[in-house]
Amino acid sequence: MGMGGACLLAAVLVPDALASLALYAMGATLLGLMLLSVVSVRLHRREKGRALAAVAGFVEHDSAAGFVTDADGAILYCNDAATERFLQKQSGQNQSAQKQSMTLAGVLGDVFASPGAVLFRLQTKAQAHGAAREDIVTRRGHVRLSVHTLVGGGFLWRIEEMGERPAVGRKPDASALPMITSGRNGAVLFMNESARRLIGERVKSLDRLFPEMPVRAGDINAISTTSGRVDTMVAEIEGSAGRREIFFFPVAGEKSGNRNGWGFFDELPVPMLKLSPSGEVLLSNRDARRLLGRDDCDGLRLSDLMEGLGRSISDWLGEAASGRGLSHAEFLRLTRTDREQFVQIVPKRVLEAGQPVLIAVLNDATELKTLEAQFVQSQKMQAIGELAGGVAHDFNNLLTAISGHCDLLLLRHDQGDADYSDLMQVAENANRAASLVGQLLAFSRKQTLRPEVIDMRDTLSDMTHLLNRLVGEKVTLTLSHDPVLKMIRADKRQLEQVLMNLVVNARDAMSGGGEIRIETETVTLQDKLERDRAVVPQGDYVTVKVEDEGCGIPQDKLQKVFEPFFTTKRTGEGTGLGLSTVYGIVKQSGAFIFVDSVVGQGTCFTLYFPVHVPAHVENIAQSIEVKKPAAKHGDGVVLLVEDEAPVRAFASRALRLRGYTVIEADSAEEALKTLEDQELNIDIFVTDVVMPGMDGPTWVQEALKVRPDVRVVFVSGYAEDSFGDAQQRIPNSVFLPKPFSLSDLTETVQRQLH
Repeated sequence: MGMGGACLLAAVLVPDALASLALYAMGATLLGLMLLSVVSVRLHRREKGRALAAVAGFVEHDSAAGFVTDADGAILYCNDAATERFLQKQSGQNQSAQKQSMTLAGVLGDVFASPGAVLFRLQTKAQAHGAAREDIVTRRGHVRLSVHTLVGGGFLWRIEEMGERPAVGRKPDASALPMITSGRNGAVLFMNESARRLIGERVKSLDRLFPEMPVRAGDINAISTTSGRVDTMVAEIEGSAGRREIFFFPVAGEKSGNRNGWGFFDELPVPMLKLSPSGEVLLSNRDARRLLGRDDCDGLRLSDLMEGLGRSISDWLGEAASGRGLSHAEFLRLTRTDREQFVQIVPKRVLEAGQPVLIAVLNDATELKTLEAQFVQSQKMQAIGELAGGVAHDFNNLLTAISGHCDLLLLRHDQGDADYSDLMQVAENANRAASLVGQLLAFSRKQTLRPEVIDMRDTLSDMTHLLNRLVGEKVTLTLSHDPVLKMIRADKRQLEQVLMNLVVNARDAMSGGGEIRIETETVTLQDKLERDRAVVPQGDYVTVKVEDEGCGIPQDKLQKVFEPFFTTKRTGEGTGLGLSTVYGIVKQSGAFIFVDSVVGQGTCFTLYFPVHVPAHVENIAQSIEVKKPAAKHGDGVVLLVEDEAPVRAFASRALRLRGYTVIEADSAEEALKTLEDQELNIDIFVTDVVMPGMDGPTWVQEALKVRPDVRVVFVSGYAEDSFGDAQQRIPNSVFLPKPFSLSDLTETVQRQLH
């Protein structure tokens, strides 16, 4: 009985008319869904059949083998090329039935060692990206296996025999150059016809040819060939998935001894030169000429092509020809003018007609030398930074004592006093010395920054008068601002130093006058910016451009302008610290700086400052400090710990003049001994950070275990960042950098106590 009949019977048996109608409706709905499902399946099959027919028409006459499979790998269709290559050996079966009953993994079982893993890997990539492709070394040679997803479901596979080898430029078996492809463990995966003819047999492992493993490019090995033992030069390139492609050719023995023996030298996939002991280039291959930037190298001397040994290249080659120094590679700089490039060269000595010649294997070492230069630069900056930090610490102690005692003298002299102007000169020059020390710390990125939220337009507006005085009368200063410029967070004083240094450099580059343009703009990076070995993350930035019309900077010197003590000015006109200071401040501020220059047209420095994102309004409101009344004199006991006697004497007198009771200690150990008196009441610790023996944060942490409520003021001639983590672990502590004035010290203590 059909579903409609069942519903009708139920309606007759149920006396309730409404129930009968409901059952009729339910039966009709189910019947409609069944019909819709049948139609949908038939339409899907028809659409899939049309898609399959379209694909079949597209790949039917393709010279490469093509398969269409479902998600499980079952073959739905294959073209004539696939049938001829993979299915002909089973022609006794009905091919149509054979195709439907086989999977692609089963068909490729004789081609790949593990076809299931390869197919699964490519199919997974295709499902994610729509298509995937991989070049694979097989038992039959090199093939390219690609897969595409089909709209109606399923996958289109294409198996293409590699007609050309990208590394060599021809089909492996057609190459005159003997070639072997090996796996990670030295197993031979493939030998071309030239290799088989040279060796006389098929070998399964590199151990058979090269007992002394590993095989390296440039090595000369004696191997057994059909003509006896022959010295061969090895050249190799790394393949994918850990495979190595090893090319070798005879360089001595029966197969060499004249120029014709080097016929396939040009086909080697690594740059190589044949040299005389005096350094003359006898032969060069295609990759060597491309690396050297020359169309022809024959007849040139190696010293014409490269430099940088520090001694005569001909002497070095003479030693190599005599058998000395062959294992030592040299790094040389090419003399090409279009770009800076380095090579690593390894000479190998061989005999040709009884005379020694050299085979030089070249490797592009530009990236390696660049990394080495970066490492040397970082080491140099670290050494200079440590030196600068130590010098700054000692200078800041001296300047604290000088300026502090000068402040004490000024308390006893008013402006009408004859000594007042002399004391002000001492104070001003001490401040100038402090700014010099700050500049020394800037390029070593060890200064203490005081960041604040600023508007670049206001900063430049405040500096306009000063900058106009700096550039002089022959140079015009033009400012251009983005009307909707966003805020940034930086140390305003240090930012002014950056702008002044850039403007002064621009002025010096235009001896005959010109225009300096300063432009500000808010930009949004949708993608990260990679430039000059720096990566600027995506986001919003405020850019500041300082552009001049000066003489410009040569390209070979452009990347050195930020190095300390490097200057393009004449001797005596520049110290080489200006741009290194700029770089240090910019990097310590979390910003980026780039330089562009064209000789004879000018230079442009571009700074990227991250846009400041303010916290939530409520958080801002909570962080606003309520101004507290000034502290009264004489209402606190200070434990002053300072190992420098002049600084301790000044700080002690300054605090006592403000009415504080001061207990002095010249070391952390003495301070802890003083605190052993339980009846002694201390309100605040004022301590140096770096001292002989126990340092400031260490003894303070020990003291706070028994006196947890005492406030702390750390003072130091080093940057705050050098011990910032230690300070953060100490509650109720602040930092006061040296050199500090009398008012700086007393106001900091007052704020901490109240």
